[in-house]
Amino acid sequence: MYKEIYLKNTYEEIVDMIEDDSRILDLGCGNGELLEMLYNRKNVYGLGVDINTEEVLSCIKRGVSVIQEDIESGIYKYKDQSFDYVVLSETLQAIRRPDYVMHQIMRVGKKVIVTFPNFAYYKLRLKFFMTGMMPKSEILPFEWYSTPNIHLLTIKDFKNFCKNNGIKLLKEVYLVGKQKKINNNLGLENIFAEEAVFLIQKEPQENKITIKEVPVNNKK
Repeated sequence: MYKEIYLKNTYEEIVDMIEDDSRILDLGCGNGELLEMLYNRKNVYGLGVDINTEEVLSCIKRGVSVIQEDIESGIYKYKDQSFDYVVLSETLQAIRRPDYVMHQIMRVGKKVIVTFPNFAYYKLRLKFFMTGMMPKSEILPFEWYSTPNIHLLTIKDFKNFCKNNGIKLLKEVYLVGKQKKINNNLGLENIFAEEAVFLIQKEPQENKITIKEVPVNNKK
């Protein structure tokens, strides 16, 4: 039940970030709940992608357009800037090549929304320190041998990645507990946030004009 509330409230934050009548690509769309919300409330054109057969069938039952394929092997097929928003929700930490996928979605989407659990959350730190074992929580209930999360990351990790790869942070939302927002002006989100929601965009490339110098011939 906690997990359902957690996801629903995260989806609410995503819906608030998206403009009406947008083109949406939802990678790792799961059962299609987010796209269904966007259809009903924002009148979007939405396409979901998921590799799990049961999740794809759930999308179809909801009337959500979906493609069954692996994100990493299929993302290259989409044209540059072909979607207004690309959504990667609760998926970044579960893919094999997150850096490759991040570069691809920044190419495909005019804007990108990424959400992920913060593995630097203080309760997880304390559990690891006190028990010496991989920590679990209500939103991360997995054992080390069965977890889908193969690339653990923190808010600080993600911000550094964006900084080093020319990605602009347009909006940041940090949540804890039953999705209570926390104040990110204090700079403590990497400790106290359980979940992060980012709206990002590729930094515009400056158009530099190179003038080729032509040697002057002074001979007459």
